[in-house]
Amino acid sequence: MKSKVRLNVCGTDYFITSEDDESYIRAVGNEVDEKMNELISSNQRVSTTMAAVLCALSYADECKKATTAADGLRVQIKDYVEETSRARLEADEARREIERLRRELQGLRARMADLNNRT
Repeated sequence: MKSKVRLNVCGTDYFITSEDDESYIRAVGNEVDEKMNELISSNQRVSTTMAAVLCALSYADECKKATTAADGLRVQIKDYVEETSRARLEADEARREIERLRRELQGLRARMADLNNRT
């Protein structure tokens, strides 16, 4: 369900229509407002437009870095899953080899017992 939310960013009202929860939209709007006001307060020559562009660049930078980090984590998880699969296959193979060796040992013991009984 779409909701319409009124935000005030740097003294200007914006009406945002979104599928997101109103509290989320307000939190994002407040964050942008705070960041822009911080930029404007820190330098008297920064206009609202300049602050908006600087905020956009900052958020785009954060987004790109987060996307790159997420992609790296996906690759790492994929590698871990593949490594786990290989380890499971090796463990299954080791279990089969252990079982084969047990059978072979039982056979050898039976043959030794048979030979000992003959003497």
